[in-house]
Amino acid sequence: MILAAGRGERMRPLTDTTPKPLLEAGGKPLIQYHIEALREAGFRELVINHAHLGEQLVQRLGSGEALGVQIDYSAEPEGALETGGGIRHALPLLGEQPFLVVNGDIWTDYPYRSLYREPGKLAHLVLVDNPPHNPDGDFGLEGDRVTEQGTRKLTFSGIGLYHPELFAGRPDSAFPLAPLLRRAMQQGQVSGEYYPGPWMDIGSPQRLAELDRKLRA
Repeated sequence: MILAAGRGERMRPLTDTTPKPLLEAGGKPLIQYHIEALREAGFRELVINHAHLGEQLVQRLGSGEALGVQIDYSAEPEGALETGGGIRHALPLLGEQPFLVVNGDIWTDYPYRSLYREPGKLAHLVLVDNPPHNPDGDFGLEGDRVTEQGTRKLTFSGIGLYHPELFAGRPDSAFPLAPLLRRAMQQGQVSGEYYPGPWMDIGSPQRLAELDRKLRA
C-alpha cells in the first residue's frame, strides 16, 4: 500500500492544485519512484489511498498496467482518515496476510525485496538516521526489537510491514498509526531494522527542490 491521501499543507502552494504524490522530482512524480521500486522487488498488486485531489492520481496512474502493476484505489472522504484510519479503511483490499505500507512522500532506494517475509510480530519497521527536521528521532532499536525509548533513537522511515491484527477492533474512522504501534511495542510485538542508505522525507518545497537537483545530477 502506498499512502497518498494527505493534504500536504507544508507543501503549499504546490499542493493547492496537485496532490503531493504527483509532484515531480528528477522528471517524474514522487509516487512513480515507489511503484517502479516495488515492481522491481516483485510486488505487483498495489493499493493506493487518496483524498485531496485524488481524481488526479486515478487519472494519471489508471489501472497501473502501463507501469507493470495492478492498482486498486481506496478512496477516503475529504480531509482523509490519517495514517491509521487510512490503512484500516483499505483492509478489505489488502487481505488477511501481512502487507507492506510505504509513505508516498518519501524518497529512498531501500531494497523492498528484503521485506519479502512475514513478520513474527504485529509490525516490522524500517528506521533511518535522524534528519535535521527530526533530530530527536521517533523510536529506539534494541537488536531487532523496536521500543518507545532507547539509548539511541532513530527516525521511522515511513516503510513498514503490518499484520492486519494490528488494526483489530478499530472503527472505520480517522485515527493515527503511532498509538497502535506504541501499544504493540509495549507488548514486544514490533520488530525493526536500521537502514543506513539514502532516504528523504519530502515535507517541504525546499526538500523537493533538493531531491530534484540530486536526481538530475
